[in-house]
Amino acid sequence: MVERQLRGRGIADEQVLVAMAAIPRERFVPPDLRRHSYFDDALPIASGQTISQPYMVARMTELLEPRPGLRVLEIGTGSGYQAAVLAQIGCSVLSVERHAPLANAARIRLEELGLAGSVTIVVGDGSLGRPEEAPFEGIIVTAAAPAVPDALTAQLADGGRLVIPIGPRRRQELVLVVRRGDGFERHDCGPCVFVPLVGESGFAEEAARRRWPGRIL
Repeated sequence: MVERQLRGRGIADEQVLVAMAAIPRERFVPPDLRRHSYFDDALPIASGQTISQPYMVARMTELLEPRPGLRVLEIGTGSGYQAAVLAQIGCSVLSVERHAPLANAARIRLEELGLAGSVTIVVGDGSLGRPEEAPFEGIIVTAAAPAVPDALTAQLADGGRLVIPIGPRRRQELVLVVRRGDGFERHDCGPCVFVPLVGESGFAEEAARRRWPGRIL
């Protein structure tokens, strides 16, 4: 996976490559799909959500420019795989998940892998971030929003980086936002398709149910 799907497609950050080699992805997918754990595919998990394809996890992590001690807000814990990769690198992660069963299952996995000390998981509306815990040096969003949420950019530290899929239902752009004082730089980083970010600063829940099939297309 690391050599062919990640390094072979341009992922160059050695911290990211080493972390993804160390984290057992099969621990984060349903038992009946474990034979597909190291394919470059998104896979369905509980609560109508997904675990992103390995390349997308690596790409989003690399764009965040992770380093040991980096304080990261993750929106959408899901299986806990993205948080595990960041924790393996040495980041301190606060992860927000709207589905309590997913949050609970992710806590157990991270505890079993010895990573729970680096990741705090809370249940809530991730589209609003965690203003009471801000600022963050990095924010990573594992669901698609119709526009970059002001609530999240406001929680970036100066020089902080936000990685988020932006766009309508069937196709989004992976976007990097970098805070420079009171201003923001936006960089478009390629097409992607994610499940919706549901919440006050994302898609309305009922609209998301009608428009999305509940998994990556």
